[in-house]
Amino acid sequence: MKKVVFIFGSIAGLIFMVWMIAIYAFYYNTNREENYWLGYGSMIVAFSFVFVGIRTFRDKYHDRYISFGKAFQVGLYITLIASTIYVLGWLIDYYVFMPDFMDKYVAHALAQAKSHGASAAELNKQKASMANYVQMYKSPFGVIVLTYLEVLPVGLVITLIASLILKRANTKQEPIIA
Repeated sequence: MKKVVFIFGSIAGLIFMVWMIAIYAFYYNTNREENYWLGYGSMIVAFSFVFVGIRTFRDKYHDRYISFGKAFQVGLYITLIASTIYVLGWLIDYYVFMPDFMDKYVAHALAQAKSHGASAAELNKQKASMANYVQMYKSPFGVIVLTYLEVLPVGLVITLIASLILKRANTKQEPIIA
């Protein structure tokens, strides 16, 4: 199991890293809406390797049978490895290349709200709400927690779905010896 988990978790993490570098290299200064969709698209592509990893483990190492629990365990470990690689990549991106990310993010979010007709009171409320995230981003621990919260839920949902699809009970009939 360790080999499958490491290989597919690493592949998913590598996809995250390549995609992250490409997105931020091309779109960081644009504040375009599709940046968010590209980010979530990368999660779907990367976490598709949870499905492939569970299927590989089931078919190659478990005689084509796997319980939901074991499938979920394999998927969870792949998700954790990929998510950790994503978090480490984001820490490097944030602290080395984009230390002004939160300032730009808050300004973009407030501009979006204003363009959608938010009142001054609503803008102040949103700014106050975002102040908590800005404060969390002042420490590496806060950055790590928020980054895991961004990616891990998507991976867990995909792990759950893949486990439900790929589970297969051992239905081999053992001969009854009388």
